[in-house]
Amino acid sequence: MRQRLAIIATVAIILGLLILLNAASYVKAENPIDSESLPDRSTYNSGATGTRALYDLLSEAGYKVMRWRETPGSLLSQSHSNISTFVVIGRTQLPFEEEEVKNLLLWVYKGGQLVLIDRRPDVTLLPKAGNWSINVDTLANPDSSVDPGNPQEMTRDITSVHPVQPTLLTRAVESVKPSRFAAAIRFSYTRPKTAQVSEHGGAASAAASPTPIIISEPTDAEGDEADDQGPADEEESSGSEPDDESTVVIQTRASSANQPEAPVTHLQERSGALLVDFPHGAGRITVLSDPFMVANGGIQLEDNLQLALNTIASSNGMVAFDEYHQGRGSAQNAWAAYLAGTPILAIAGQLVLVLLVIVWTQARRFGRPLPLPQVDRRSSLEFVASMAELQQRARALDLAIENIYSRTRRVLTRYAGVDYHSSRSEIAERVAERSTLNRERLEEVMRECEEAINGTPVTERQSIALVRRLREIEAALGLRMRSRDVKQAAEKI
Repeated sequence: MRQRLAIIATVAIILGLLILLNAASYVKAENPIDSESLPDRSTYNSGATGTRALYDLLSEAGYKVMRWRETPGSLLSQSHSNISTFVVIGRTQLPFEEEEVKNLLLWVYKGGQLVLIDRRPDVTLLPKAGNWSINVDTLANPDSSVDPGNPQEMTRDITSVHPVQPTLLTRAVESVKPSRFAAAIRFSYTRPKTAQVSEHGGAASAAASPTPIIISEPTDAEGDEADDQGPADEEESSGSEPDDESTVVIQTRASSANQPEAPVTHLQERSGALLVDFPHGAGRITVLSDPFMVANGGIQLEDNLQLALNTIASSNGMVAFDEYHQGRGSAQNAWAAYLAGTPILAIAGQLVLVLLVIVWTQARRFGRPLPLPQVDRRSSLEFVASMAELQQRARALDLAIENIYSRTRRVLTRYAGVDYHSSRSEIAERVAERSTLNRERLEEVMRECEEAINGTPVTERQSIALVRRLREIEAALGLRMRSRDVKQAAEKI
C-alpha cells in the first residue's frame, strides 16, 4: 500500500510540474490589428476590415443568409438547392483549388449568382463572357500605416461615384463612396474571325488574327459626332488608341444581336468601373472592385449599404457567405479549433505519454535486482509495533490511550507525592503547586483520558491530540523517562 501511495504521489507531482511548465510557457497570442495590407474579410470579424456588420444587418432585417463552411462542390447537391447567391469577399485565406473553381462555375452556369468583392479577385473565377475578357487592375496598394477604421483617411481626395444607368443593382442608390484603393474593372472584346466572299463568288478567309478591342467613351466635345456614327463605325473606331482626353471605360450597353453576352457597368469612375456584372450560362457573376464599401469601416458611408443590399440580396433565395476559404471550414475538428492556441492540447498529450509510460513499466524493474529487506527479529520494539498494529486494526483507541495514560498518571502521582489511587483533582492541585502548569488544564486532560478509557467515543485525531498533550506535560515537568523508554527511543532512531 505504501509503495502504491508513493507511485501515485510521484505521478501527481510530475503532472503538476507539467501543468505548471505549460502554464508558465504559454503566451496568449494577441489579436492581430486590422489593416488593409492584411485584411480579414470574414463575417465573423467585427474589426474595420471585417464584414460582420453587413451579415448581422442582413440577418436581422429578415434576409436569408448563412455562413458557408463547406467546399463549393456541396452547392451542387440537392440539399443546398435553395442557395441562390454565393458571396466571396476579399482575398481569401485559402486559395481556390482547380476542382473547387470548376464546381463553383458549374453552379453559376446552372443559374446561380456569384458575387466577387475584391480589389484583386481570383482570375480563375472570372471566365470569359462570350468574346469579352474581364480583368481587374489594381491602381494603389495600401500599406500597414493606413487605418481602415478611419473613413476620412480611407477616402481622402475621393469624390462620390454616381450610377451610370438605372439598373436593379443601382436601385435607390444616389451616390456611393469608395476608398482610394479601389481597383478598376476593365474588359476587352476580341473580334472573331469572319469569312469574306470574293468578287468571283469564291469563299476566301480573311485571316485577321483576333485582337482585343478596348471600348472607349468619347469626351463631351465629341459626343454629338459619336452619336451620329452607326454601330459598325463605332466598332472600327474602337480598335484605335483612345485620345488623351477620352476616358477608358467599360461598355455599358451592347447590341443584343451581335454581342448578347456583353458585361454591364453599373458604377464607374474616371479610372475604370467599380461594379460590373455579366452572364455565365443561366447565371450571372457580379464584380465589385472595392471591399471597403461593404466592410465594417465603410458600409455606413452614403449609399454603400443600399448598394450592398442590391448586389448581395437582390434575389429571394439564400445568400451564402464563403467562410470556408476564410479558414473557418467545418472540416476542422470543432474541439481542436476551440482549444487552438491554448496549452490544453499539449497538456493532454503529455498526460497520455505519462500514462503510456506507466502502463509499459508496470511490473518492470528499472535497475539490478536487489534482495528483499531483512527484518531484524531481535528488535525490542517488535512486540510494541505488533500491538500497535493490532490496536489500529481493531480501532482499540481506548486501549492505546490507557497504556500511555496509566504510565503518565503513575509519574504524576510520584511527582505530587500522593497515592496512585488519589483523585485527579488532588493530583492536579499538588502538581500545579509544585510547577507552572495550570491546574484546570491538567485536570481536563486527565478527565478526557479517563473518559476515553471508560468508553467515550474518540477519533484517531482526538487520541493523537491527547497523547501529544500528555507528552507535553511530561516535558514541561522535566520528568525523566525510564531507562527502558530511553533505550527504545534510541533503537527507534
